[in-house]
Amino acid sequence: METRAVAKWIHRSPRKLRRYVDLIRNASIQEARATLGVYSTPVAAEVLKCLNSAVANAENNHDMDPEELIISYAVVDHGLKMPRLRPRARGRADRYYRKTSHITIVVSDEVEAGE
Repeated sequence: METRAVAKWIHRSPRKLRRYVDLIRNASIQEARATLGVYSTPVAAEVLKCLNSAVANAENNHDMDPEELIISYAVVDHGLKMPRLRPRARGRADRYYRKTSHITIVVSDEVEAGE
């Protein structure tokens, strides 16, 4: 059985988040938590938060054992790009974009993942 968690509108660029999501894809929950726990960046904390949410959904909604779960699917998608202005010389302004992301993590039983 599979269950998932989606963290939307994360105020980080997808490129930064994908760096950490790629490390935990197809790993067990214990390995993923240990891997993300090593990094002290706020980006790794956001991914760990979404992972813990997916595990809690599996444990509370479907009575799955957290020790037997693996990450079967993990992806980072683009969110909305918010345009902002940065002041420049001579009263001008440059436009830049504040990027957002959506993290989707799906965890499943090891038995069904191997089938």
